[in-house]
Amino acid sequence: MTGLLDPAILFFVFGVLAGALRSNLEIPPAIGKFLSLYLLMALGLKGGFALAAAGLTPAMLGSLAAALFMAFLVPALGYAFLRHRVSHFDAAAVAAAYGSVSAVSFVAATQHLENLGLAPGGHMTVAMVLMESPAILMAVLLANAARHASRATIVVGAGQAALSPGAGGTPLRGILRESFTDGAQLLLLGSLVVGWVSGDAGRAVMQPFAGDLFKGLLAFFLLDMGLLVARNFADARRASPVLIAYAVLGPLTHAAIALALARLLGLPPADTALLMVLSASASYIVVPAVLRHAVPEANPSLYLGLSLGLTFPLNILLGIPFYTWLATAL
Repeated sequence: MTGLLDPAILFFVFGVLAGALRSNLEIPPAIGKFLSLYLLMALGLKGGFALAAAGLTPAMLGSLAAALFMAFLVPALGYAFLRHRVSHFDAAAVAAAYGSVSAVSFVAATQHLENLGLAPGGHMTVAMVLMESPAILMAVLLANAARHASRATIVVGAGQAALSPGAGGTPLRGILRESFTDGAQLLLLGSLVVGWVSGDAGRAVMQPFAGDLFKGLLAFFLLDMGLLVARNFADARRASPVLIAYAVLGPLTHAAIALALARLLGLPPADTALLMVLSASASYIVVPAVLRHAVPEANPSLYLGLSLGLTFPLNILLGIPFYTWLATAL
């Protein structure tokens, strides 16, 4: 209840209700983009300051290794479950969205942990960045394999020679460059480096920007996200029952695996909670933008509607406090 009564979360709920009522309340796109960039910069600075204070530790390396492992495991599990239930292109796209991460969920979880007096390691910001791109790589490879198999079937059926495995497909180099050089990721990494290099002196100087303003601007941003969720909820409702079940139960499964892995590695509770949130989240910004070009055969209303219309609000309202409780209680 403490998490649900947080002002930022209440503004998110208010945004969802305003959108459901079809109010004309809206945040101008330019303001929404600024808020997103601000949160990423502030998050990167906080992570860099914490990283400078803690230094390099075995626990940090264990957290990063666990994050990278989950970044490959989640999309692999998602594709294996979905490929016999939807088209291979939709399976690859949905698995990529759920294999990647939500920066907003990470920001909200970080704020929730700080409210409880739990300080996550600054290296978890690096973990979030590491988990962003592997799912995109796997989606591109799986989609190209599906295209080649489809073309080979058509050509062989016509009594001609099958296409070679390297024919056609999405140019992998361009897609990977787009995902790795995305402005949001670069800003996050750059802010992390600035915070790490400047250390305690930088923390004191940037406190009014990265600390005092953070809570209010997060609430404003979550209001905008609530309005966006309301607009995408209809797409989520039109999805098949199997996809809806995956959007609800898949994140719980991913979080449970992350919890078991964190306990195996002996990670601290705050890092465990963030690893669970990252593993249970789904990307609705970077990955969908890349997938529109990388996997045009997939239906955007599926991977965007499910991640933003179902998984994101469930994580914000229920998942983050539940995962935090599990990480601290078990």
